[in-house]
Amino acid sequence: MVTTIADFLCGYPLFILLIGGGFFLFFYSGMVSLRHFPSAMREIRAKQSRSSGEQISSLQALASVVAATVGMGNIAGVAIALVMGGPGAIFWMWVSALVGMSTKFHEGVLTTKYKVVTEDGKPAGGTMHIIDRGLGPRWHWLAVTFAIAGMLGTLCIMNANQLTEAIMTTFTTPEWLAGSETINGVASFTGLDHISAFRLLVGLGIALLVTLVVVGGICRIAKVATWLVPFMVGLYFLLVLYIILTNISEVPAVFKSIFSEAFNLRAGWGALAGIAIIGARRAALVNDAGVGTATIMHGASANRQPVREGLIAMLGPSIDSGLVCTLTAVAILLCGDLQAVEGVKGLEVAMKAFGNAIPMGEFLLMGIVLCFALSSMFSYSFYGNRCAAYLFGEKRAKYYTWFFIATLVIFAVMPLGMAVGFCDLFYALMAFPTMITLLMLRKEVREEVRNNFVNRPLESSSSVRF
Repeated sequence: MVTTIADFLCGYPLFILLIGGGFFLFFYSGMVSLRHFPSAMREIRAKQSRSSGEQISSLQALASVVAATVGMGNIAGVAIALVMGGPGAIFWMWVSALVGMSTKFHEGVLTTKYKVVTEDGKPAGGTMHIIDRGLGPRWHWLAVTFAIAGMLGTLCIMNANQLTEAIMTTFTTPEWLAGSETINGVASFTGLDHISAFRLLVGLGIALLVTLVVVGGICRIAKVATWLVPFMVGLYFLLVLYIILTNISEVPAVFKSIFSEAFNLRAGWGALAGIAIIGARRAALVNDAGVGTATIMHGASANRQPVREGLIAMLGPSIDSGLVCTLTAVAILLCGDLQAVEGVKGLEVAMKAFGNAIPMGEFLLMGIVLCFALSSMFSYSFYGNRCAAYLFGEKRAKYYTWFFIATLVIFAVMPLGMAVGFCDLFYALMAFPTMITLLMLRKEVREEVRNNFVNRPLESSSSVRF
């Protein structure tokens, strides 16, 4: 039943809300993601300052958001989109990225405008605070709905499970698992089989790594994300660049197939709509635009200028759904064999493509997948913590962090099954309150844009006092 409800909400309703609502905001804002993209790039290059060590800068907030969104979905999610929808799905991922940039601009503006100060004097934001302060008390139930969904939906079910699966597939064999004394000892002690025992050990290792970062709070998460994100995206870019250069003659055909299959009517309008939904849905689940998680991280920024935060926030989808997803798609279309895939598969398809193209490519990709998955876990722990703090108070929120860490071990061992249905369901329940709020407060965003770009030009970042 849970899976059926999740599939329904994440189908046409979520597509219409995220993509249809995103297109409306895109045109209502005067195509902000196109017209003011140069301004956003200038802001990201400008010097960022902070008022104290307890706060993070806008750049650190962006890095932390990208650390969360550049994850397994950028590799496994793109592969699933290609398997289910063919090359044409990638075009609709690009469309979703452009629309998502406008949506995230609105998220950045509103979360900065309506941010609050916590009991310990730190800035805090999120869809729940936007609803309470922007829409008023009668909409408080919607804020609570978002916070509950955010607290549970940001548990890293897929990341923990699929990362464990990838490690097991890449580095182990059934013979090794059966012959390892450590695995046998854990299996006999816990009563688990050899595979589950290995997954338990991997889950414990993942939980330990995540603990070292997340217990340090938002500042440590932001610092780790600031150096981890450029490293992992840069390394991934180099691997794909090698694949492109060694298959340069086939690159034009790849992009031709993306555009031609995006509007392919040979199977009818229903098939075209299906391809569009697959691509857009995957992109939305990758860049989180309209879901509301970015409002939490950008709300923690020390910046108090809404439009500046919006400009920086809107760069997120251009990095994850634009750059990283395109790199994955090109690599798979050049070196993968989509025709031989049986059923719906993701990470396995990508790893085979990289293994075919680069010596030891599957192991190099495994290292990048590890960085991608861990970076998502760092930021998502903060998202859930902020939702818990909203619901139960700052003092009780720390217990959520330990709950989050414990679930990483559980999700590493358990089959996906109903857990993925719950994850998708809560994801949708985050998106509906967020998009409804963005649409209702769109005039306030337009007013902020008018004040910054029309009534007075945007100041240079060096003159801004945070």
